[in-house]
Amino acid sequence: MTNIAETPFASLETEKRLINAVFKGATDRPGRFGYRGGLALKFQQSMADEARPPELACEQVIAVGDAGSAEIPFMTAYFQSFEHVKDLAETLKGKLSPSGKYFMFCNNIDLLAKYSMELDGVPFYILPLEESTVYNELLELLRIEKNDLKKLSIGGKTDAVAEAAMNFDEKWDEITFSKGLEVMGPVKNRYEHRPV
Repeated sequence: MTNIAETPFASLETEKRLINAVFKGATDRPGRFGYRGGLALKFQQSMADEARPPELACEQVIAVGDAGSAEIPFMTAYFQSFEHVKDLAETLKGKLSPSGKYFMFCNNIDLLAKYSMELDGVPFYILPLEESTVYNELLELLRIEKNDLKKLSIGGKTDAVAEAAMNFDEKWDEITFSKGLEVMGPVKNRYEHRPV
């Protein structure tokens, strides 16, 4: 049974960055730890022992890490704004690998756009997210049939997505972070036209 203390998630757990976890534990693959939930990127200043929500976080995170490794080989997350991908890169400095696969879904990227971007030697895939969830969009992108995952545990599903993601090698338009800031649109209210 893989313990979080043996994985790259250990310091994130200690710093209380792993928030609203849906899954946090050993996956079905021996030696692997999986995480699904939110990730706090910036904290509010708190007085005494009061717990405040983070000032900035990314949501719908899916990530895996292996026991004995300092790096997270696969991660995906949702951001309200593309600019916060840099905050993630800074928060996870030393935990992301030049050979890793990192899929970042952003609220304010053109719906028809898909970019490849490098930050400090780490490659990121930048994608839009409009209606669906990161999980569903990723299954579609990686061509994974939902029916094939039905009988798997949440850890098994996390493994299946991670394995497919780590084999992903499509080439998309290269973009720099500064160019991404230029082309990103305003943050959209995802609930604007939904009935109450």
